[in-house]
Amino acid sequence: MTYGADDRLDTPPVTDWVNDWDWLDDGWGENAIDIWNSVRDQCPIGSTERYGRAFMPVTMDAVRDIANNTDDFSSVWVNVARPDAPRAAAPPITSDPPDHHGHRRLILPAFNPKAVANVEQELREYCRKLIRELDGMDATDAALHYTQHIPVHGICILTGLPEGDADLFRDWIYKTFQLAPKDNTIRLQVLTEMSQYIDGLLKDRLVNPKDDLLTTIANAQIDGVDVDWGIKIGYVRLQIVAGIDTTWSAIGSGIWHFAQHNDEVQRLIAVDNDDMLWQTANEEVLRYYAPVTMARKVINDVTVQGCPMHVGDQTLVTFPAANHDPAAFEDAHIFKLDRENNRHVAFGLGIHRCAGSNLARLEMLVAFQEWLRAFPNYSLDPAKKTTWANGQVRGPRQIPVLLNR
Repeated sequence: MTYGADDRLDTPPVTDWVNDWDWLDDGWGENAIDIWNSVRDQCPIGSTERYGRAFMPVTMDAVRDIANNTDDFSSVWVNVARPDAPRAAAPPITSDPPDHHGHRRLILPAFNPKAVANVEQELREYCRKLIRELDGMDATDAALHYTQHIPVHGICILTGLPEGDADLFRDWIYKTFQLAPKDNTIRLQVLTEMSQYIDGLLKDRLVNPKDDLLTTIANAQIDGVDVDWGIKIGYVRLQIVAGIDTTWSAIGSGIWHFAQHNDEVQRLIAVDNDDMLWQTANEEVLRYYAPVTMARKVINDVTVQGCPMHVGDQTLVTFPAANHDPAAFEDAHIFKLDRENNRHVAFGLGIHRCAGSNLARLEMLVAFQEWLRAFPNYSLDPAKKTTWANGQVRGPRQIPVLLNR
């Protein structure tokens, strides 16, 4: 590996995904499912030296072994990047036991089922507003005009983050996931900008409290002791980075999928919104197109599914690949709208299972119901190409469609 003049890690295109994978390679986003399946045919865990020694498990057993083992794998590194990359805490996702529980306990109430259910109607009205803005249009980019906006709206409602700063959030997210793993300068820039921004938000909440998560965080204590200010900033950083791009990618993947399967669209819109078919379809989008891959730092020498890992190595926790393991799912390669046995791991495993899963599920469900009913015959625009994000959060960034009203 080589470093560019701006201290950026420059790497050649991947030709061997078993021994030289790179989740920022141009081939990852659109072809990741085929890549995981190909690696799995050869071994349970791929490896690379591009970011130092790093691993890519592609079976459910290997992913489960890593995710549930907090003795040998630490969450202080939750993405694979240069070993010298600057990193900052963003609890609870970056915390290990025993500290993890206290951090998670602070965040969870904002995302409990009752709190999330209370925003359903607001989300529906917002989706309908986005759809009304397409009146008179025969074609659109469904990502630009629909999917990217919905998770921002949802996370801002539940946390108190200012929705007017959505473009700023998306810029930070793009740089964090697409550029920062190879470029320490960008990583440090984003961390600095976000910290300064969040510092201002939290200080304002101390003076002007509101009934929101930001105020809870600004005044956070664990066991009667004030949480360190830098950790409080990390709590909010996590909401921005993890609460937007992830669900945006899941919604976008579903919109992209259904554009190519009108028979499934017709089955869905023929039933009421509370019909179980919508739930199973939602879960199958999560299984098949799971957007999030996490990572861990190896803190003890350990062997996973016959693969030795050593202190200081990095490993992905490739939840999306596990969701395509034929040993874990019948006909794993087939998208089944009414799949009944669907214990997918799109939201992770173990103590770090996604705290915002209730909100993500609701945002997806509402987004699909409103879009498919509004545009029951939409399709991909054959003259334009869908583009995909690579890396830790994988999903479509441009979805050109014909609305076919």
